[in-house]
Amino acid sequence: MAACAVALALGGVPQSAPQPAAPVPGEATFSVFLAGKEVGREQVNLARVGTDWIITATSRIAPPVDVTVNRFEMKYTADWQPLELKADARMRGLSITLATSFGLTTATNEITQNAVTTAKTDQVSARTVVIPNNFFGAYEALAARLIGLSPGAELPVYVAPQGEVKIIVKGVTRGQFQTPAGVVETNRYSLSYQNAGGELAAEVSVDGKGRFARLEIPGATLLVSRQDLASVAARIQTVRNATDIDVRVPASGFTLAGTVTTPTATAGRIRNPAVVLVGGTGAVERDAVLSGIPLFAQLAGDLAERGFVVLRYDKRGVGQSGGRTETVTLRDYADDLVAAVKWMEKRKDVDKRRIAVAGHSEGGAIALLAASREKKIATVVLMAAAGTRGVDLVLEQQQYSLDLLKTPANERSSKVELQKKIIEAATTGTGLADLPPDIRARVDSPWYRSVLLFDPAETMPRVRQPVFVLHGELDKQVPPHHAKRLVELANARKKAAPAVLTVVPKLNHLLVPAVTGDTTEYASLPEKRVSPEVARTIADWLAAPATKPPVTTQGAKAPPSGRRAPGIVSAAVID
Repeated sequence: MAACAVALALGGVPQSAPQPAAPVPGEATFSVFLAGKEVGREQVNLARVGTDWIITATSRIAPPVDVTVNRFEMKYTADWQPLELKADARMRGLSITLATSFGLTTATNEITQNAVTTAKTDQVSARTVVIPNNFFGAYEALAARLIGLSPGAELPVYVAPQGEVKIIVKGVTRGQFQTPAGVVETNRYSLSYQNAGGELAAEVSVDGKGRFARLEIPGATLLVSRQDLASVAARIQTVRNATDIDVRVPASGFTLAGTVTTPTATAGRIRNPAVVLVGGTGAVERDAVLSGIPLFAQLAGDLAERGFVVLRYDKRGVGQSGGRTETVTLRDYADDLVAAVKWMEKRKDVDKRRIAVAGHSEGGAIALLAASREKKIATVVLMAAAGTRGVDLVLEQQQYSLDLLKTPANERSSKVELQKKIIEAATTGTGLADLPPDIRARVDSPWYRSVLLFDPAETMPRVRQPVFVLHGELDKQVPPHHAKRLVELANARKKAAPAVLTVVPKLNHLLVPAVTGDTTEYASLPEKRVSPEVARTIADWLAAPATKPPVTTQGAKAPPSGRRAPGIVSAAVID
């Protein structure tokens, strides 16, 4: 597959792939995933009948979504003006039929639930895109309308029969899915749904035939992927560094699929320091594409330019890696990280004495857990990592979201109490049955429980390696006070090398230059690039990690000469 990859300039943002003026009719099957688990499938057909477009679909999606679609049919004119919608489904035990007829700017609905019929008429925009909730075949029309659009473009979307919202295109990036059958070119559209309750971010991928290929809604832990792209043997590739080589790393009963990036110049060295990049929260593959930015691919290239051998890999159960995720915990991910470090130790171009791990965001916990029990790891780098218990971080992030959405004071207390109830149920197992089904599905997992209960204050004393903490000044997801707390914990250790803190100005949680750092800004960032300061600061510190330069908020400074740690290979973990 590597030979099929498109070579791109290091650090450049891929341009959108060329696409047809209209989609190519045909059938497709989609897998639906919720919180990383496959919960159903949908069969979709896009046909051209005369001058009209007709989308038909059937599906069965298990609880907590709990939808069976017996028949979905949506008809559009040649230029995508909606004409007629018919749906026959069963949702959470209720029989529902929906019949909607469209005028130029009206939508007239007849909704029948368990033999009771009601009518509703809405004002809609001309050429609105019709997407009822949980009818994913409807995204074929959105894919067709997205063709050729640029960042800043807007589309009306009618969520039948509730009402119309607006979608804003925040960014467009080119991607490649490597599959057993070959490479599938896609355009990946970063979208913002302007809902009444606030913005909702989504990613929609459209293939080279103008067909809907993939939907990701991180806020709902929802992934809908065409089956050829949902296979464990498929992965999306957004950028390829000049020295990338695909590899397989043995783990516990399965293999991790990864990519090694080697230095372009080794200055005569036979063995080099190395970097291993490891995914954190969610279904993160080796390139760690977040909001259209391939963080790991870019960071791998930057570090390789500074003389490091870099390994990044798909998390277990993601992309081309094996393993299952139903019972996985942070400690299991730490096992995978240790396996990757041991694999790197055996490479002839890596100095096995120079092994370190680094974690970004939730991955900081994984890095600390791995370093606390593996002596082959000599140095720990924590990037945008949390310094408090997972429980406390979740509540802090909820407060940030409430502030961002300007939630009225009378609603805040009830939302906070619900969050505390969810946390209590997730950590103790008591009260899970009282939670709404969709929430219960997301929080009733060993992984989420391990995240909530993880406390760096308990793990840090067992970490004997030098620790470097790097944070973005504008990080709103994990604010910089977490970095200061991590340094305090590390410096409280007995007989351990001192910790060092660097806060880099104008960087957000993604380590990308930003204006406000707010999460709503991610999709529209003008610079889709991890700051070169990240690799430079890490590389400079790794040159002499046992020294203690002053804490700075101006980027890392080259440390003074002094005692050097016994080894450096860096493994980074990104949320």
